[in-house]
Amino acid sequence: MSDGTSGRGISAVLDTGSVTDTHSQNGSRAGYDGPIGTILAVDDEPDILIALEDLFEDSYRVLTTSNPNEALEILHAEPDIAVVLSDQRMPGLTGDALLAEARAFHDAQAILLTGYADITAVIAALNRGGIVGYVTKPWDASLLRSTVRQAFERHRLGRDLATERALLRGLLDHAQDAISFKDADGRFVRLNARKATLLGRDVFSCLGQREGDLLGAKGGAVAEADAAAIRSGTVAESLTSEGPVGAELWSHVTRVPIRDAGGAVSHLAVIERDVTEQRTLEARLRQSDKMQALGTLAGGIAHDFNNLLTAILGSLELAAPKVAEQPRVQRLIENARGAAERGASLTKRLLSFSRAHDLQARATDVNALITGMSDLFGRSLGGLVSVRTDLTEGLPAVQVDPDQLELAVLNLCINARDAMPEGGTITVATRRLDIAADPEIADGSYLGVSVTDEGTGIPDEILRRVCEPFFTTKAVGQGTGLGLAMVFGLAQQSKGRLAIESEVGRGTRVELALPFAAEAPEQAARDAGAAPVAARSARILVVDDDPQVRHVTASFLTGFGHQATEAGDGEAALQSFVPGHFDLIVADLAMPGMSGIELAAAIRDRDPTLPVLILTGHAEAMQIPDDLPVLTKPFRSADLASRVSELLDGAAAS
Repeated sequence: MSDGTSGRGISAVLDTGSVTDTHSQNGSRAGYDGPIGTILAVDDEPDILIALEDLFEDSYRVLTTSNPNEALEILHAEPDIAVVLSDQRMPGLTGDALLAEARAFHDAQAILLTGYADITAVIAALNRGGIVGYVTKPWDASLLRSTVRQAFERHRLGRDLATERALLRGLLDHAQDAISFKDADGRFVRLNARKATLLGRDVFSCLGQREGDLLGAKGGAVAEADAAAIRSGTVAESLTSEGPVGAELWSHVTRVPIRDAGGAVSHLAVIERDVTEQRTLEARLRQSDKMQALGTLAGGIAHDFNNLLTAILGSLELAAPKVAEQPRVQRLIENARGAAERGASLTKRLLSFSRAHDLQARATDVNALITGMSDLFGRSLGGLVSVRTDLTEGLPAVQVDPDQLELAVLNLCINARDAMPEGGTITVATRRLDIAADPEIADGSYLGVSVTDEGTGIPDEILRRVCEPFFTTKAVGQGTGLGLAMVFGLAQQSKGRLAIESEVGRGTRVELALPFAAEAPEQAARDAGAAPVAARSARILVVDDDPQVRHVTASFLTGFGHQATEAGDGEAALQSFVPGHFDLIVADLAMPGMSGIELAAAIRDRDPTLPVLILTGHAEAMQIPDDLPVLTKPFRSADLASRVSELLDGAAAS
């Protein structure tokens, strides 16, 4: 026996060019047709190594060494070695000891070569070195090839299995989805931590258990769905939800039957993906589309309705002086005017649901506003609920958009009514609030407006979301999810705060805190003042496609002492227009053929200094340039007189 390497030192052994199979591209002469692999032969006899190299070089890349310690170095340097052929009796380190040491860091398959009938050494190699076989010397070439080929296949399959396990482990450990594998009886054989968390357990305690048993009363549906997927043998998908209405958690569940070698379904893979956010976004998109369509419809209705109201209110205002000495007729006119003004308020509410609204904050008497809503409460809330008010007297005015505040209070009362399906009492109250150290609002005194019901209350998980746009717990078609979002937006834009207190089974209290105004409502109205009287008579061209509105507008202007000329559309206005002949143009925004904006541009091309006032029943119908003054319909004569006076005075000053 020798410690040499038959002329092949460690550097030569690691030289892949000197040992790689020259037939690696053409397959094996020995009949092996698998992928080329690497084997290591270890024997202290150079002739044995040469014989082994000759035997396997057509099928494998063969590395050889006669030194067991060098063999360990080679194994450290060559992680892809698939098979180790080792002699048993070698100086320094026996074969079973070598293979046992290699097994601690390498996954190569081990075959023991021995020239002695030493069954004890074989048993030791089996126990210590984990050998997969042994061959006696002299060997049978076919038997040795077969043993090596089988060992190589086991190594390859082991590597493939380890790769698949690593991939599966990585998928299970890092997937955001809940993934599990069950046997044909529905018992967990593998699952990831996310799935175990959903079940309220750890992974180990779930193994071998049926999900239906772990879920209790809710497990029947899961067990039936699993069984149905196994029976059908096809991939099944479903959408499930759990949790209270309006705060559901949605899951998309995919069940994939897995068949064994015989074609029978032996396992079931279940993948559960949380799609709550996706469902929420989809619902918001659908609701947004609905609101956009509603906005378009409401805009068209508002335009026509406001034209009608302009004609009605204007005609009533023109008629009132003619019956000044007939009190009964005056009362009828005032009744009609009040109804028409409520119609104008209704139009504003309709538009508020369908578009963003720029707040027009002014000093507002909240107690008077709430008192004036009594008829509105009766018409809007139905007969099952009653509204009582608890208004603290002597409260100063607040700085808020009164129309939006009225709409906010109405929305809160509607929500309160819906929370009391069997009826009950809604309390609308006002009080003074002294707020300090609140992160949402500046320190100081505020007016609190609250709406309290005796209804079902709101669970905590829903209470956290009630102010989100489009969030609603009402049935399809019964709510937009914008009511509380609008109230919250009003509070924020008014530099106030919205607070909600609720107890399930006891009721809910929603309170708006609004800042006080710097002036009283009476002073604000006085500052608006009566319509200023023009210093001189002006020539005004009135352009509107609605003859009734056009007549009312022209009549107002004539009553102010101006000379009014009427035109039914933009083309007619341009035909009658002569530079220097008119002092002001008053034009409707939405007209067929030519809009008021287009008419204003054409007028300015001919007379750049001539002012143009735009009248509109729906300002959002189109984008109005910032330098064009606007008066919204319906308007009072005083509103029109004020704007006309401002424009004429401005033109004279320039």
